[in-house]
Amino acid sequence: MQKSRFNLNPDKKREFEFIPRVINPVKISHAAIFSAEEQIRNASDALQENMPWVQVAILRNPLSASNYTSPHASALIFDDVALNLVDVERIRKNNTDAVLVLLSSNPAIHCSAPSIAAERFPYTSKADLVFAINRSEFAPETILPAVVRCAEDRLNIEKYSNARRFIFLIVDDEPRWFSQFLPLLYTIIGQRADVMVTRTYEETLRFLFGVADEAEICNASYREKGHGDDVICVITDIFFPKGDQLSSEAGRALCHLVKKYYPRIPIIIASKAKEGDDLKDFAFIMPKGDIGSLEILKNYIYDFTGMRDFLIQDKQGAICHRVKDIYGLFEVLLQAEENSPEALELTRLLEKYGRKDYFSTWLYMHGFREIADKLRPRQDRGQRMVTTLKRFIIREILRMNYTPLIIDRMKIFTLRDLLKSLHIIAAEKIQHFSDNDYFSIWLDRKGYSELAEELRPIHGSGVKLKKNLADIIAKWIKNYEEMERKI
Repeated sequence: MQKSRFNLNPDKKREFEFIPRVINPVKISHAAIFSAEEQIRNASDALQENMPWVQVAILRNPLSASNYTSPHASALIFDDVALNLVDVERIRKNNTDAVLVLLSSNPAIHCSAPSIAAERFPYTSKADLVFAINRSEFAPETILPAVVRCAEDRLNIEKYSNARRFIFLIVDDEPRWFSQFLPLLYTIIGQRADVMVTRTYEETLRFLFGVADEAEICNASYREKGHGDDVICVITDIFFPKGDQLSSEAGRALCHLVKKYYPRIPIIIASKAKEGDDLKDFAFIMPKGDIGSLEILKNYIYDFTGMRDFLIQDKQGAICHRVKDIYGLFEVLLQAEENSPEALELTRLLEKYGRKDYFSTWLYMHGFREIADKLRPRQDRGQRMVTTLKRFIIREILRMNYTPLIIDRMKIFTLRDLLKSLHIIAAEKIQHFSDNDYFSIWLDRKGYSELAEELRPIHGSGVKLKKNLADIIAKWIKNYEEMERKI
């Protein structure tokens, strides 16, 4: 489907407001670091480069750390020694929106469950989040932006906004896995989803279902408690604590609960343990720590959580359609309306995806919040479902011709408009749009998914940010024009 079929001349009398989806209404704008380790203190430069909206303070002694007070959402970051020295109760009392993070260089803490770490190293229980650091694999400058983002996600999930959100639930008792995986995950998801970290079966149960024991889950009302309805992917170890025991029963029980109550949620078992092999019929098994395992995991997340292409698979699991943007989805719907056995089989496949809520999740991830909200509660089947989807989608495609991105009162309708604006508008006016994923969300809705994906991890400030954005957009303008000529 050529985008040009729908590219009408923008009519300034008919404009629609572009409303980006903001996943975290409260952003962490301040970070305070109290650490005797120079490498952690120096990592503040990497944090400010990747998250330029965050103001970083280096605290010099236990008293200044204990007396830290800020009206802003803050991440307070400590090493092992520092967390032992501060008055955590005072910090929490003076900072209602503070998340306390331990960056531990202790190898025993790196691979210990929370109860075991707390017994041997009591200070670990003072932190809301625990990450592993060292001088090589888990260098502070590499993981610190992900640490602050994880703190921001946790704050917003627990305290702010009842709006529908999308959450990757990571279940593992070992902090070294978070340090290895989260920097990659945040590069993939940008500002489209949150991450929640849980470390025990009971903590995970409370998060998903809002109960202390699985016997309390009510079949009629389980969606009304907990955050299960917001989860779009579960990435879990097979071994983590359940009660007083560290066993595979925790991971197995969790996977079966998710399959029973939320069959739409992809489950990734990140473990080398053979105990997870009998779950492979409904979960993706990834040998955690193997060479190339993170790349495999990245591709799976892109393909099965709505982050990139929409994959339509036949009954044997072979990919028969790979949809890159909303225009491609419209083309598939047209094929399903044809009078042929192939069209009937395609309709049956689409019906399965509709039942599992895949359409609305993919549409949310690509910026179509309103249409996703309308589709989600519907249970249309067959050609009625195809017709409904097509009607909603063509309306959104046409609306986007009249939906400008507005920066400093400049209305942007096309890629060339966007490139021009980056040369004209002051850098400080542009940074907010890059920081909050506005460019990528608008571009996704316009059907430029590849460009949106390349811009998604771009942050920075000043002239360097402007040039980086402009260079990427200029490159993709040439790419898209070349593709149009070939068509």
